[in-house]
Amino acid sequence: MELLILAVPVVFGITSILLADRAVKRGCKKKKALYMQIASFCAVFLVCFLCPMVASAAETTEAATAAASGSGLGFIGAAIATGLSCIGGGIAVGYAAPAAIGATSEDSKNFGKSLIFVALGEGVALYGMLVSILILSKLG
Repeated sequence: MELLILAVPVVFGITSILLADRAVKRGCKKKKALYMQIASFCAVFLVCFLCPMVASAAETTEAATAAASGSGLGFIGAAIATGLSCIGGGIAVGYAAPAAIGATSEDSKNFGKSLIFVALGEGVALYGMLVSILILSKLG
């Protein structure tokens, strides 16, 4: 039963991706499909965050509940740090890489300079991962 409850967000996520892809193929604008994808992700996140069915199954004392909620919030913080930094890094690389390719195609001497800007976008994701590792090391 617990595995089924944990699989619900994954199923909703995959379904929303398939529906967004189908909408784009039918002629919907990509920007609108992206906003719908973000809205469905937020809805699934809120349902999973506000309805902790798995946590209500176990009976614990108040001290254990307080410790569990503190570590749970730490896990959520680590996930948010990693997720948002990876999204930001992806956006940065998405804009920097085509510009770097264009600059390199015009003049091959610009390859080193343009590669630095692409690597800076990747660095944002690495910093988020390091922050989440620091958060997780405090929990353990």
